[in-house]
Amino acid sequence: MAAAEQQPPAVDGGKALSALLGGIAQAAYYGKADITEELLRGQLYPEAAPEEFRALRAKMGGLLQSIASADMDLNQLEAFLTAQTKKQGGITSDQAAVIAKFWKNHRVKIRESLVNQSCWDNVLKNMNWRVDLKSQSRHVDQINTPVAIVEMELGKYGQESEFLCLEFDEAKVSQMLKKLTEIEESMTALTQTT
Repeated sequence: MAAAEQQPPAVDGGKALSALLGGIAQAAYYGKADITEELLRGQLYPEAAPEEFRALRAKMGGLLQSIASADMDLNQLEAFLTAQTKKQGGITSDQAAVIAKFWKNHRVKIRESLVNQSCWDNVLKNMNWRVDLKSQSRHVDQINTPVAIVEMELGKYGQESEFLCLEFDEAKVSQMLKKLTEIEESMTALTQTT
């Protein structure tokens, strides 16, 4: 009976726990500073003692952080949550079901937020290219030569993008491809396990 008394407050159909996970995600991943522990306790678990709620919030926050930092797929999540239900002082199977449903619905958004938070500089959002033939030029020998046009959209997510348009002749395309091959070889050498 003593173990049952230490369990977190009963969750009304999982709605309160799902809302708690949503609040934790809002504060941790979406930058909503106005989502405080007091607000969550007052709205979701008003009958819980502050220290009891703090323990529940810390446990759920830790689980969500572990799940998000590993970017768990559904199979990994199931194994992780099963282990948590069998662990002393872990979670109940009902809580595991609520966490699994929450992660299934919010995984993409949380992952996107983590990626955006980890980018310090502009990123390549989009790239388009085409090959044109020059129809006019100052020099006759440049007419009807192929030219690669590359358009890149650069910027940070949530901010206005900048567009960069580059024009390459055949020699410059070959030079760029050579450099990209060197970059790929360097990255492969650094990421291969020996």
